[in-house]
Amino acid sequence: MIDDLDLGFDEPERGEKGRHRRGFVRKRKGGSGGRGKTFLALLLALFLLGGIGGGAFYGFDRIQNYFVTPDYDGAGTGEVTVEIKQGALIADMADALVSADVVKSQKAFIEAAEANSRSKNIQPGTYKLRKQMSGASAVTAMLDLKNKIVNGLTIPEGRTSLNIYKLLSEKTKIPVKDFQAAAKDPEGLGIPDWWFKRDDGKKSPKSVEGFLFPDTYEIPPKATAESILKLMVENFLSVTSEMKFADRVQAERKVSPYEALIVSSLAQAEAGNKDDLGKVARVAYNRAYGEFPCNCLEMDVTVNYYLESIGKPTKTSKQMTESELNDPKNPYNRKLRGLIPTPINNPGKEALEGAMDPPPGKWVFFVAIDDKGHSAFAETPEQHERNKAKAREAGII
Repeated sequence: MIDDLDLGFDEPERGEKGRHRRGFVRKRKGGSGGRGKTFLALLLALFLLGGIGGGAFYGFDRIQNYFVTPDYDGAGTGEVTVEIKQGALIADMADALVSADVVKSQKAFIEAAEANSRSKNIQPGTYKLRKQMSGASAVTAMLDLKNKIVNGLTIPEGRTSLNIYKLLSEKTKIPVKDFQAAAKDPEGLGIPDWWFKRDDGKKSPKSVEGFLFPDTYEIPPKATAESILKLMVENFLSVTSEMKFADRVQAERKVSPYEALIVSSLAQAEAGNKDDLGKVARVAYNRAYGEFPCNCLEMDVTVNYYLESIGKPTKTSKQMTESELNDPKNPYNRKLRGLIPTPINNPGKEALEGAMDPPPGKWVFFVAIDDKGHSAFAETPEQHERNKAKAREAGII
């Protein structure tokens, strides 16, 4: 008989791995009658247990918790900060709130989120909330951006790690030396060892250069140099995983992911316009692995990276001396055969895409030809000289 009753107790729908899908609102049967059915079901259960004997009421609390969601009342008291991480689902948020004693149970928050269609707008970040809030109050508070602690910082594409440390230090007041110390252990920051393997026979020093993904980051109030760099590395790994970067460059470019990352950084540094990122990447591949006479990069940006790394000011190509351009002690020498030891900056997604899927072409030369940064590409020295003449006419060089 009991099996035929609709007790009005629906399990929340779950997504992958049993997690609640963020922002998904499931309508209960009978609309607002769900609570009435639950109460009737509770009375029925107690009636049946009561028929067995008065001792059955010993389990009243356990039965009540099964049918009634454990929840606090009201808007709570005191103050507490809670971090909601990037990519968190509703169930993840509920876990964080329960741990901080903001809500009484995961179920209380999930049901309140399901009942509020705006819950899908809850953003990652750090929130100033109260302890022992009802699930509904917690949802409402997290939708009010006045309760969100804004401490964002945008890291532009193409910045070197040292430059990024300075930006982070200015924002957080954490000394640059702390970031440099944390960066000495790239694998400790989450970079898998396989990322540093190369197919060109060269060994690279393990460096975070290239792995600090440019983006806008919400810096938690109690962040450390290590936790911030870990966040940036985690973002890099997430983005490249979604792109299938490692798999595609190995299958299509026939190079290791690390070599392709180096090419991404070269394209990011050399391309004056995002339209040319893929073409510059193709030039780098052609010079290092193709039939370019020296099989070298001959890119001044590698010299500037070395100058910055040893504490010297960077220069324009016209300012560089012959000894600086071709310094044999410089491991990023523009005449070095093949690719340089490491990336020279931290490229963005478009530069990564350019190195992963560059347009076909036999170009080995390029020069900027307009004030918007567009370049002309050439296969031969003669074509390149004609392009340079156009650049001079336009006043670019």
